[in-house]
Amino acid sequence: MNYYSLNKKAPDTDFKNAVIKGLAPDRGLYFPKSITALPKSFFETIDNKTYPEIAFEAIKQFVSPEIPEPILKKIIEDTLSFNFPIVKLNEQISTLELFHGPTMAFKDVGARFMARCLAYFNQDNSNDVTVLVATSGDTGGAVANGFLGVKGVKVVILYPSGKVSDIQEKQLTTLGQNITALEVDGVFDDCQDMVKKAFLDDTITSKMQLTSANSINVARWLPQLFYFMFAYKQLHGQHDNIVFSIPSGNFGNICAGMVAQQLGLPIKHFIASNNANNVVTKFLQTEHYNPKPSVQTISNAMDVGNPSNFIRIQEIYKNDFKKLSANLSSFSYTDDQTRAALLEIYEHYNYVADPHGAVGYLGCKDYLKTNENVHCVFLETAHPTKFLDVVEDVIKTKVPLPPQIEAVMDKKKVALQISDYDGLKAFLLDSI
Repeated sequence: MNYYSLNKKAPDTDFKNAVIKGLAPDRGLYFPKSITALPKSFFETIDNKTYPEIAFEAIKQFVSPEIPEPILKKIIEDTLSFNFPIVKLNEQISTLELFHGPTMAFKDVGARFMARCLAYFNQDNSNDVTVLVATSGDTGGAVANGFLGVKGVKVVILYPSGKVSDIQEKQLTTLGQNITALEVDGVFDDCQDMVKKAFLDDTITSKMQLTSANSINVARWLPQLFYFMFAYKQLHGQHDNIVFSIPSGNFGNICAGMVAQQLGLPIKHFIASNNANNVVTKFLQTEHYNPKPSVQTISNAMDVGNPSNFIRIQEIYKNDFKKLSANLSSFSYTDDQTRAALLEIYEHYNYVADPHGAVGYLGCKDYLKTNENVHCVFLETAHPTKFLDVVEDVIKTKVPLPPQIEAVMDKKKVALQISDYDGLKAFLLDSI
């Protein structure tokens, strides 16, 4: 599979180089040169396939021939070492739980898949690769865990000071080994801008090999299409018209779902459920895309004012607003509405959601007001205990800590503080 830059000013490249480089030389995101739909029989017989078998067939075209099939099967088996259950709330709404991995966030799949791909590509390389990643919450912990101890790979995580939950911070600052956390005096967009700037800085890239583990990286982004296929396998026998409501921040997850749809997965519609960072909601209302500074909310992983992956979504639809808006709805919600949804889900269905899932639930409810004959699935992207202060304050009930969270609670935070790009640059050059 070849990949091209969405800025259209860089040479095409293969999967290996796209993973190792992260961004194209012209600062564009890489996108697959083609997407070939799977045969209809694949979906007709999906009940007979295991999750790893589904994932292998879905991702194979995007990584071949750079990763041999036996190696790819092993990577997928290692990546998908936990479950992805559907929980039905009522006849019209279910949730897909994506938090059963080691860091209890949906990003575990992409981080683990990318780490294993990079380890394969780097196995005979004597030079270290430095993975540079910005996080608004869960990405940092998932990447840190996924890459922990991977030979020849150093990980540097930038996160906004005071704008991730205590547990999220513990997960990305306590592992040590080849993981370094940089606490940034700013917001997520500042972290993301620093990462992108470093990739274009010749004084850094001439001395070290950088790659990114944000969803801008194709190996982090594409495996997220598995979720939608796993949900379809569980629901298609009961429901014909399946709609997904995705809590959306950097828009990698929903974009991967649209790739699954391009592969032939029978998805009826997508809902981008936003918090107050609602640039895409506004775009679908006005046809004008106006990025703005992010604002802090209780669903912090979605606090993104300029979502990187939206350009990939526009590419899928060839910048045809009519086609895009026919397949995508978007709603945005305040923190008060999110809290009310957390309480409603708990009181009506005895289910404890996290703030991001609550936003997805609200998207389902709004879409169902004018689309009755569908089944809406919202993605529960993180375990509620990662947001204990918010969740317990709303539902007035103690939520027990799962083992994955308990394991980091008493560990000591280790992070270096930086305030601007010069701080990041100095750290990277000093680390050579």
